[in-house]
Parts: sequence; C-alpha cells; structure tokens
Amino acid sequence: MRKVQMPKFSARLKELRKEKCVRQKDMAELLECTFNHYQQIEYGNVNIPSLTLEALADYFEVSTDYLLGRSDDRRTL
Repeated sequence: MRKVQMPKFSARLKELRKEKCVRQKDMAELLECTFNHYQQIEYGNVNIPSLTLEALADYFEVSTDYLLGRSDDRRTL
C-alpha cells in the first residue's frame, strides 16, 4: 500500500493548533502518543485512524471534512 500525503489536513491541523495556542507536546499528550509521532502527524507523514480524526475534530470544534480539506466550512453538524 502506498503512502498517501494529506497536505490540507497537515496545514489545517497546524493552523488550528496555533489558533488555540497549544504546543505540539500538549497535542501529543491529548492523543496519547509521543511528541515525535504527533510531529509526524502534523507534517503529514502519518495517516491517522478515524477515531483520532474524530477526536481532533471534536477538540477543535470543526468538522472532519474541514480537517481533511474536503470543505472550507468549519461548522460541525
């Protein structure tokens, strides 16, 4: 299986984290992963499970479609 890059997801995740003034270290703790693993998620080098995507959308109060770059509308359903 080839590795799929998700540049919009990476950019939006970083943007949302900075808007909320949260450090990468804090995000790693929230997701219960290592700091390095979280960095790799934010750089777009790691594809995340759907449950993690849902947790991030809930945390930032945005839709999963917004996080994935499928919509420019941040609102959740």
